Amino acid sequence: MNTVLLGKTGITVNKNGFGALPIQRIPEKEAIRLLRKAYDGGVDLFDTARFYTDSEEKIGKAFKGMREKVVITSKTMATDASGFRKDLETTLRNLQTDYVDIYQFHNPGFCPKPEDGSGLYEAMTEAVRSGYALHIGITNHRLAVAHEAIESGLYETLQFPFCYLSGEKERELVKKCTAGEIGFIAMKALSGGLITYSAAAYAFIARYENVLPIWGVQREHELDEFLQYAENPPVMTREMSRFIEKERAELKGEFCRGCGYCMPCPAGIEINNCVRMSLLLRRSPTELQLTPEVQAKMEKIEDCIHCDQCKTKCPYGLDTPTLLQKNYEDYKNVLNGRTIV
Repeated sequence: MNTVLLGKTGITVNKNGFGALPIQRIPEKEAIRLLRKAYDGGVDLFDTARFYTDSEEKIGKAFKGMREKVVITSKTMATDASGFRKDLETTLRNLQTDYVDIYQFHNPGFCPKPEDGSGLYEAMTEAVRSGYALHIGITNHRLAVAHEAIESGLYETLQFPFCYLSGEKERELVKKCTAGEIGFIAMKALSGGLITYSAAAYAFIARYENVLPIWGVQREHELDEFLQYAENPPVMTREMSRFIEKERAELKGEFCRGCGYCMPCPAGIEINNCVRMSLLLRRSPTELQLTPEVQAKMEKIEDCIHCDQCKTKCPYGLDTPTLLQKNYEDYKNVLNGRTIV
């Protein structure tokens, strides 16, 4: 079974991490069953966050009494030291543990450093000295912040979107992490659901020795796929390579990664799903997107108040309001039986 060493942390785990954001959407009993099945299948790193509603609590209940057998990473979106300490206390209580293996700043708009005025990094080092956090990490969607974190020498892990749709800029981050002995944790390894050929996604990341993918798991059949790949890793073939090049050509340019940092919307629009509708219509069975529930969500776009909050919060600099309108037009065309380009 393939493993990956997370840089200077010294932590070696199965190269098949469990992304625990999606389990907030399923009942507790089912979530616990999936988590334990993942562990029984060899998965030993579970990534969660204070922001993921009850995800931490479900992990805490799943691994109660066996804490030392798993690696748990969590995150805080706190903006000051007081909020940091409050988040950490809540996280430890939810996880039913005395420590988090890797505690991460959750997509901050800047790179926390000592004496930057926020008090965040000082609070983090205090948590490490007290044994509540064993290692320091950061997650982000902004290349500039990611580079600054690597170059600062202050972080032991970087979590950043990485998949076969990534370009040279993202691959450069992986190289820099390798050189700096920083563990690279790949989020959005399926690009928020846009990648449907999971074997190709797995084979692509398998080529990077220092990259740990965390697969967002919500359904048992999804977990089964990745457990199967761990036992019998897919190998990058010529056919896979051609498929990936086709995918890159189709998805190049401005597309929403589904990170959700544009939310919440003052008008109640489910932006991170609505703004991806054109791609979903092309890449998944159309009938799944034409239900009354989805139609109601898309019609909410008409309520846009043009405040541009989503645009200013997008870490990829997308013109989200314009993309929403384009996706809505495509959706209406499909509803009316017309094809979209």
